[in-house]
Amino acid sequence: MELNRKPRTARTKYGEELRLKRMAAQLTQEALGEQVVCSPTLISHFEAGRRLPSPGDAQRIDRALATDGFFARWLEDLDTKYADHFAAVAELERQAVLIQQFALSLVPGLLQTEGYARALFRAYRPNHRAEDLDRDVVIRTERSRILDGPLNPVLWTVLDEAVLRRQVGGPQVMAEQLRKIADMAEAGRLRLHVLPFGVGAHALQESLLSLLSFDDAAPVAYVEGFLTGHLMDDPALVMASKAAYDLASSDAMSHQESLALVRAAAEEHEHE
Repeated sequence: MELNRKPRTARTKYGEELRLKRMAAQLTQEALGEQVVCSPTLISHFEAGRRLPSPGDAQRIDRALATDGFFARWLEDLDTKYADHFAAVAELERQAVLIQQFALSLVPGLLQTEGYARALFRAYRPNHRAEDLDRDVVIRTERSRILDGPLNPVLWTVLDEAVLRRQVGGPQVMAEQLRKIADMAEAGRLRLHVLPFGVGAHALQESLLSLLSFDDAAPVAYVEGFLTGHLMDDPALVMASKAAYDLASSDAMSHQESLALVRAAAEEHEHE
C-alpha cells in the first residue's frame, strides 16, 4: 500500500485542476492574476488548495480560462463555512482512521458541547449577534458527527490539566462538558489521558496539536494559534510532531486515572 502520497482534499483537487487548466491556456500565474485582478501569490494559494477564490474571482477565472463557469459551479459545492486555515483540516478529519489530539487550554472542538462552544464564541466576540452565535455553534458541533460511527476514526486525546480547571460557561456548562468527555472515554469511544500540573514542563506546552492518520495516505500534523493554523505534511515535521506527542503522552496519567480525574473535576465544578 502506497503511504507516501499526500492526502487529497476537495480543495486540493480544485487547485490541481486550476493549475492544469491555466497551463493548458499557456498562462503564467502572473498573467492569470492580472485577468482575475489579484496577485500571483493568491493564484499560487488557489492552486495549492490553501485558499479558495471568492465567487467573483471564480467567475473571472472562468472568463480568463474560457472554462464556461466550471470553477464557479465547483466552488458552490465546496465547504466554505470554515476559516481558510482550518477548512482542509475539517475535511481531512472525515477521512482519518486515527486522530491523536492534544489540548493545552480548551476542550478540542470535536468534543465540545453546545453550551461550551457557545461560551467560547461569546468570549471571542463580545459584540456578537445571536444568529451569528447560533450558526457558529452548529458548525462547531456538527464536526463531531464523524464520531457517531462505532469504529473510525479512533480518537486519542491528551488534555493538559488546565483544560479541566478553566471554567468556561459557568459551573453547570463545565460539569456537562467534562461528563461528556468522561462518558465517551468510559464507553470506549475515546482514549483519554490527562497531563497533570505536577508534571511541570512537557513536550507540547507551547501548542495544541492534532495528528491525522489515513489508510491510504501519509499522516499530517496540525497546530493552531490565534486566528491562524498550520497544516504540515512534510515527513520530517510530522515525525517531530509525533515524537512530541509521544513524549507528552508518556508523562500523562493512565486512561483510568484520567477518567477518574475528569469525573472528579466535573463534580467540583458542579458543586462550586
